[in-house]
Amino acid sequence: MIEHEPLWRVAVFVVLLALFALWELLAPARRAEIPRLLRWSNNFAMVVLDTLVLRLVFPVLAVGVASIAANNGWGLFPAINVSGALAVVAGVLLLDLAIYGQHVLFHKVPVLWRLHRMHHADPHFDVSTALRFHPIEIVLSMAIKMGVVLALGLAPVAVILFEILLSATALFNHSNVRLPGAFEPLVRMVVVTPDMHRVHHSDIRSETDSNYGFCLPWWDRLFGTYTAQPSRGHSGMGIGIGRFGTRRDQWLDRLLIQPFRNDR
Repeated sequence: MIEHEPLWRVAVFVVLLALFALWELLAPARRAEIPRLLRWSNNFAMVVLDTLVLRLVFPVLAVGVASIAANNGWGLFPAINVSGALAVVAGVLLLDLAIYGQHVLFHKVPVLWRLHRMHHADPHFDVSTALRFHPIEIVLSMAIKMGVVLALGLAPVAVILFEILLSATALFNHSNVRLPGAFEPLVRMVVVTPDMHRVHHSDIRSETDSNYGFCLPWWDRLFGTYTAQPSRGHSGMGIGIGRFGTRRDQWLDRLLIQPFRNDR
C-alpha cells in the first residue's frame, strides 16, 4: 500500500471529485452567480500549482516522514509502545485534531488569516472550493502535519489512511449539495457535512469563525466552536468575502497576490 500510496490517493481523488461534481450538477443546493468555467479553471490551476510547490519545497512529504520515523523508532508512540490497530486509530484521530487546531490558528493569527482568506474569498461554495488554498498556506500546513507525524511517530499506514480520508471528506463537505433533512443530522454526528461546513464559509465573521472541522465534527462540539445553522438560513446566507468576490478576483494571478492586498 505504501509503495502505491500516490496512485491510491490520486485514484480516490479523481473518482470522488467526479461523483460530487455530478451530484452538484444534478441537484445543486445553491445557484452560482459566477460561471463554473471561470472559477473551476482557476481553482484547479491552484491545486496543480500547490502540488508542484510542495514537491519543490519538501524532499519527502508526510508519508515519507512517517517511514523515516518508523525506521528509526522516533516519536511518542514507539516510546510508549503504542502499536497495531490502536496506533492507527489514535494516529488518525490525533491528526484530525491537529488539522482542526491548525485551522483555528489560521483564523486567529492575522498574518495567517491573510493566507487562508483566499480559500474563504471564493464567492461560491462547491467541490472546487476544497482545492483553493494559497501555496504558502499549503507549505505551512504540510510542515505542521509533518511535525505532528514526527513527534508522535505515526505509522505510515495511519498517515496514508488519514490523507485519503481528509481528501475525501474535504471534497464531500465543500460540495454544493444538500442531504435529505431527516438524514443530514445523523450524518453530521460522524462526519462534517456540506450544510455544517457551508456555515464556515458564511460572510458573517462570527459564523466563519466556527465549524472548523474538515473530517470529524466532534472537535467543534468539544471546544465550543460549533454553529448548527447559519442565521439567515442556507438559502439566504452570503458566501465569501465581498471585497474579493468579483469575477476578476477569481483569476489565478489575483488569487496568488490576495494575501498581500489590503482587505479594507
